[in-house]
Amino acid sequence: MSEIQAHITGTVWKIEVNPGDAVEEGDTVVIIESMKMEMPVEAEDDGVVKQILCTEGQAVDEGDALVVVE
Repeated sequence: MSEIQAHITGTVWKIEVNPGDAVEEGDTVVIIESMKMEMPVEAEDDGVVKQILCTEGQAVDEGDALVVVE
């Protein structure tokens, strides 16, 4: 099991996955808006989304866990 973390401080603009979705390395799972730019957060490994730890509109800091994949 691994956590996908925010790589920048910003606001969760869009969640691209749901629990149970299969993801592959490089797939966008969350989009963070920071300084009027949309920054995709990508899966680091193949797996299945176990849990979403954020909500759209939520402020996040660099390093915050966003999605759990196993």
